[in-house]
Amino acid sequence: MRNAGVVRTGVAVAACGVLLTSLAACGDDDGSSGHKDSAGADSSADGARSDEARAADLKRIPEIGDRYQKQIPANSRQVVAVYGDGKDSADSTIALYTKSGDTWKKARSWSGHNGKKGWTTDHQEGDNRSPVGVFTLSDAGGVLSDPGAKLPYTQTASIQAPHYWAKSHWHDFDYVVAIDYNRVKGTAPNDPTRPQGQSKGGSIWLHMDHGSGTSACVSQSKANMEYLLKTLDPAQHPVVVMGDKADLKA
Repeated sequence: MRNAGVVRTGVAVAACGVLLTSLAACGDDDGSSGHKDSAGADSSADGARSDEARAADLKRIPEIGDRYQKQIPANSRQVVAVYGDGKDSADSTIALYTKSGDTWKKARSWSGHNGKKGWTTDHQEGDNRSPVGVFTLSDAGGVLSDPGAKLPYTQTASIQAPHYWAKSHWHDFDYVVAIDYNRVKGTAPNDPTRPQGQSKGGSIWLHMDHGSGTSACVSQSKANMEYLLKTLDPAQHPVVVMGDKADLKA
């Protein structure tokens, strides 16, 4: 069931790991450019290799080691993989993998951003690092009307970035997908409940990019957000596997 047009009142609206009532934006205010997004399909660099070899590679999500590979639920058939450039880098490459039978296929990949200070395996409120791990994706929403999302979608003006933030951030939350880190599944993305406590941070989302790092979220272009919203399907049990490349390979 869609939750369109919901406006929540009487609660602090949280976004990208920080309360919207704070002065902290979901990234740097300088508007500096990051990677350029590509809405097209990713072309493989190993075209000379045999089909059999490529198929063998995709029995697993590429560049994901045993620690996190084992955390991907057995029933999950959609994985958003976020490969951070480095532990202290805000730049990342994002890919969607879909599973048919026991074989994974890369559907698409593009550039994006993560926490402005990089990544952490012990995320804390305000550390400006994205949490490393495997998290389910259960709920979506945004300022804009539902573009045809398969996940439950909550349209609400209360999610909008405040206009005292830099103008480059004003559309960050036009579309969001909640990452199920320290949140209650089945609620709107801006529900403030944090089961592990406030100190562990929360309100970490996939959302629209503003050209630089975030407070903890993962950002990408509007076109790629629309693609994810129209593609991620609760019946396929989607998850995000996210972290710097070194940690992900562990």
